[in-house]
Amino acid sequence: MDYKAVIFDLDGTLVDTIDDIADSMNSVLISFGFPSHDVEAYKQFVGEGLEQLVRKSLPEDHREELTVGLCIAGMRREYSNRSSKKSKPYQGIAELFDALVARKVKLAVLSNKFDEYTKEMICNYFPMYHFDAIFGERLSVPKKPDPAGAIEISQLLGLKPEQFIYVGDSGIDMMTAKRAGMYAVGVTWGFRSEHELLSHGAKMLINNPMDLICLF
Repeated sequence: MDYKAVIFDLDGTLVDTIDDIADSMNSVLISFGFPSHDVEAYKQFVGEGLEQLVRKSLPEDHREELTVGLCIAGMRREYSNRSSKKSKPYQGIAELFDALVARKVKLAVLSNKFDEYTKEMICNYFPMYHFDAIFGERLSVPKKPDPAGAIEISQLLGLKPEQFIYVGDSGIDMMTAKRAGMYAVGVTWGFRSEHELLSHGAKMLINNPMDLICLF
């Protein structure tokens, strides 16, 4: 297949954000008198948007709507102050972007992170690259694994879904790719296991960003 574009997930795929997410959420939990979690736990909590992160982080008997809402607001405040303290792009991502740009491949990002954070993070960490679309969680579009966001990107770029590679680190990403009719590539350096990626539809696993170039 002659692929023309790549859609990337953000957290766990392009940027290692887990420490800042964990520190921010733990700060909120502690402020409400709830127990905190280690980083490994947060690798399982993330991926479905902020509300689900908060719900999974809270004790099961404290997930009523009022508490969830207060913790969401607290998390947004905390993460705004901490989002770039420890986060950093994964090694090899810039080299991959250079190689894709040289091959005239279009770049896009689709995340379940809030839209403003997604755009801000891409602009801060990858200012030298042009992305044809950058979308995070928006009220008007269902979150991944619903394929709506991926299909929207294909329409914006004027390409067919089968001309896209979708790259991510979770089962949610692989399901999104499959439902959108895109080629699903799972990365092994992210937050989730190879088993999760394969069992949710990954067509290929890569251990290094530059491994993706074999498809072009």
